[in-house]
Amino acid sequence: METINGRSILVTGANRGIGKTIVEEFLHAGARKIYAAARDLESLNPLIAALGERIVPLHIDLNRPESIIAAADSARDVEIVINNAGILKVMSPLSEGAVDALQAEMEVNVYGLIRVAQAFAPVLKANGGGALVQLNSVASMKNFADFATYSASKAAAYSITQALRDKLREQGTQVISVHPGPIATDMAQGAGLGEIAEPAVLVSQAILAALQTGGFHVFPDTMAKQIAEAYESFATNIVEADLMAG
Repeated sequence: METINGRSILVTGANRGIGKTIVEEFLHAGARKIYAAARDLESLNPLIAALGERIVPLHIDLNRPESIIAAADSARDVEIVINNAGILKVMSPLSEGAVDALQAEMEVNVYGLIRVAQAFAPVLKANGGGALVQLNSVASMKNFADFATYSASKAAAYSITQALRDKLREQGTQVISVHPGPIATDMAQGAGLGEIAEPAVLVSQAILAALQTGGFHVFPDTMAKQIAEAYESFATNIVEADLMAG
């Protein structure tokens, strides 16, 4: 269980959408410092101007492993890592570009997660364990045909997140898997989900609650809670259970 007050946090994809809201809410909750990570450092300027010196800009491109390694070398005091950055392609399995889309989404949404975990696990361990928070999606549990490749990449990311939960427990690192439904971001707007999207603050508030309670799954919004209600028994008795214990 993690408190936020006085902690050093890293947020990928911090320049907009859910990531930006996480930065704002975590500062309000008492974070000492937030490394705001993005591919384009200039895109962080409005955030820095609005929130001040507790924001430290950091370059991370999940497509570029060297940028993640360099960030981990730079941000040696990080206690909570929130891997929010991701990409979404509007592709069905029958779309001409489906294979290319899935390759791009796997590179960022799955391989990027693995690279972040590998780079920052030693940092979290050195700082007492802390937490790794992964932004997955309800699409990790239910494939939506018009976003089929995105759903597949998020299902893979959720699977990796489960493994990270088991492996990082050994060093005292809490792992959280966050599964939002449609959230009011540029990504949702571009995917045609603007009319049903809910505020991004629901996600940041749900993460804060999970850090304090020690929960693994986070279902922050209306659609997510609908899925959680049906999924709860499987999550508890299968995903979060130790089936290898005998």
